[in-house]
Amino acid sequence: MGFFEYLAGSKEQIFKLLMEHIQLTAISVGLAILIGVPLGILISYVKKLNKPILGAANVIQAIPSMALLGFAIPFLGIGTLPAVTMVILYSLLPIIKNTYTGIGNINKQTLEAARGIGLTKLQILTKIQIPLALPVIMAGVRISAVTAVGLMTIAAFIGAGGLGYLVFSGIRTVNNNQILAGAIPACILALVVDFLAGLVEKLVTPISLQTVKNSNKKALKKTRTKQKITLSIAAIMVVVIFVVTAISNYNPNKKVISIAGKDFTEQHILTHMLSDLIEDRTDISVERRTNLGGTQVCFTALKSGDIDMYIDYSGTAYGDTLDYPPISDMEEVYNTVKIDFKEKFDIDVLKQMSFNNTYTLAVTQETAQKYNLKTFSDLSKVANQLTAGTTLEFLNREDALLGLEKKYNFKFKGTKGLDGSPRYTALINKNTDVVDAFATDGLLKKFDLYVLEDDKNFFPPYYAIPLVRGETIKQYPEIVPIIEELSEILTDDVMVELNYKVDELQMEPDAVAHDFLVEQGLID
Repeated sequence: MGFFEYLAGSKEQIFKLLMEHIQLTAISVGLAILIGVPLGILISYVKKLNKPILGAANVIQAIPSMALLGFAIPFLGIGTLPAVTMVILYSLLPIIKNTYTGIGNINKQTLEAARGIGLTKLQILTKIQIPLALPVIMAGVRISAVTAVGLMTIAAFIGAGGLGYLVFSGIRTVNNNQILAGAIPACILALVVDFLAGLVEKLVTPISLQTVKNSNKKALKKTRTKQKITLSIAAIMVVVIFVVTAISNYNPNKKVISIAGKDFTEQHILTHMLSDLIEDRTDISVERRTNLGGTQVCFTALKSGDIDMYIDYSGTAYGDTLDYPPISDMEEVYNTVKIDFKEKFDIDVLKQMSFNNTYTLAVTQETAQKYNLKTFSDLSKVANQLTAGTTLEFLNREDALLGLEKKYNFKFKGTKGLDGSPRYTALINKNTDVVDAFATDGLLKKFDLYVLEDDKNFFPPYYAIPLVRGETIKQYPEIVPIIEELSEILTDDVMVELNYKVDELQMEPDAVAHDFLVEQGLID
């Protein structure tokens, strides 16, 4: 499928995400101006606050955006609030600094003259300082606004929407069309924002401060009129976006639950599958929060009530969330998770599904033949000659690489943290030799990789388990048998095929989920 074909088929989704991106960016920059400009004025008058406030803004600017977002999730939850908060914090420094600089650089004789004619401090600020400093302040706002467009792509990581959803999804599935469909509109939006902010910057610069010949003053006034019209149209469009979004998000149905999924293909499919089933069989509306980061993001959201359910895996819940040492007993893992989650978190663990998406290691067919690799034990003999490219989560867990190296007594020549599909790309390009994978990954089939056997049964079982808040079960008990209908139907082979349709055939996860349910006779 070509790029333009993808655009034509996904234009509604792209347009919706673009509207979300504009809305989130406008809110963030607007609030950053309301906070940053007063702070800039404050430190202009109270010199003692200069270093602490600018220092704090500089420190925030130095913190990696993903780290700041991860830190905010336990306190602010998921969705719009933490995303907007993060962008506001990153937008403050240019606004505060330019406000402070603009006011501080005003000619002292001008201020003396203002005092001489009897103006109060407030009058001097509003009639002299702010008007003269506006061009410099707007330069800071312009920088913040353009930066905010790029930063807001990260909002998709925590379910806030925006064009980042397409970028992250495209990276995960090696879908360049999807990546471009998110990246190109974001770039165009940044250019448009820069252009509009530039117009505002020119408009707030008094004609008296511009070097203009008398003969050109009339032309300048006409130009400024056109600029005002352009900005007015842009402002009206933003207001329309807010109104349309509010109307489209309005749901008169009081019965609403939120179902989330992690940031890989299988989770996208499962989220849509559960949502379609529940909406078809009940009068409950489902809010779908796909692409919601990793285990800790989803589990934190579930505990806090930001979401009502998501599907996790028994081994992840047992080893990563409950911090038990990995074991291979499927029944013990499931029963322990079921009991502990209910007692500790009031989270119900429903009947586990029939597919085991356990961890495994994979190599290219060429590497398998070269080193005669069939099992993890075979790999351990030559691991010191090979480089592994694995997900960051796999690198740092006892039930993953840390424990695996102890169990099989080996050490890779080197390891590289590569989240999502880039690790497969690195493997095919021979930048790495081994990747971690999930047993049901469609990309294993897509790239024709050789899956090694865990001959000492190190990895615990990773059967899919629906996790639902106890409060949600009490309110909507009818969803339990509906969800559990999938437990026998979704086998390893079925999930591999469904994932393959998304990863290789470039079908949309919601379409794959819906078609499967129709084929199985579960929905009309």
